[in-house]
Amino acid sequence: MLNEFQAFILGIIQGLTEFLPISSTGHLYLGRHIFHLDEAGIFLDTMLHIGTLLALLVVYKNDIIAILKNPFSKMTLLLIAGTIPAVIAGILLGDWFDGLSKTGVTIGWEFLATGLILWVADGVRKGGKSLHEISIKDALIIGTFQAAAIMPALSRSGLTIAAGLFCRLDRATAAYFSFLLSIPAITGGIVFQMKPIFTGEVERLPLTALFVGTLSAAIFGYIAVVWMIDFLKKRSLKIFSIYVWALGAIILFMQFTGKF
Repeated sequence: MLNEFQAFILGIIQGLTEFLPISSTGHLYLGRHIFHLDEAGIFLDTMLHIGTLLALLVVYKNDIIAILKNPFSKMTLLLIAGTIPAVIAGILLGDWFDGLSKTGVTIGWEFLATGLILWVADGVRKGGKSLHEISIKDALIIGTFQAAAIMPALSRSGLTIAAGLFCRLDRATAAYFSFLLSIPAITGGIVFQMKPIFTGEVERLPLTALFVGTLSAAIFGYIAVVWMIDFLKKRSLKIFSIYVWALGAIILFMQFTGKF
């Protein structure tokens, strides 16, 4: 049964890895596996994602207010265009993705793939597009990368930041738009996960632990968003590549030796 300490640690993992380009789904799978909480998946993940959504709502409150005041703005169109590929992927591949998330059989390879994409994107010649210069085409490309992150350990933030760099966005803008685009994606994921919760198909968990986990995810998610946007202004993504390559290699070795 989930306790407050486990929920706190899992909230930290969710909050940081949702916005650092290292895959929150993959890390949460590892965290639940270590704590022997594999059956707590959907309900726990939903509450932790609510925590990171709260962090985004705080960081992007001015953007959200501006969109609500002018719902037919270019930014609204960009967010819709960037979200469409993920919606299609969720409808067509949602059940398959759910099966992969439960088994974790592919996550080692996916961590390696995330590292490769980050490494290549970091080597792209620096672009100079600002937030106001993003085109519908750019949003669709970034959204397609986001849709690919339906795989458990392909980092959503990593792939969308990489796609932004491929589209010649400046580095801080690539991160900023990546996180802004994650608001409808995370919201949609939460809504999608609500059905089995309301129908009683998931294990019930202690409310206190869920509150602690949600709050922890919100606090550390806020820290991660602000830090990552500033980090990318001057620093390389390659450090994250090295991390996920090492993690992927360890997981593959443990799977090969039957220890995972």
